[in-house]
Amino acid sequence: MQPPGGAPFEHAGSVHAVDAEAALQNARDVYARRGEAVNIWVVPTAAITASTPEDVGPFFDPGNDKPYRHPQFYSVPRGVRV
Repeated sequence: MQPPGGAPFEHAGSVHAVDAEAALQNARDVYARRGEAVNIWVVPTAAITASTPEDVGPFFDPGNDKPYRHPQFYSVPRGVRV
């Protein structure tokens, strides 16, 4: 769903439906009933590609060998609130 004001889309949750139109209506009824969304996307489960817990080593290792990307190596400038 997309919050008002042009904010980026956020994952709100899952719905079950018999077709795309029913999925949109279910998502609207469940996730946008209080006016917290101005736009909704629904995607069939079959269209989602995801990693699995078994991928933790080979899939995520390339980022782990670059310790300079971790925030503990940077100092926060004075005047910046953390």
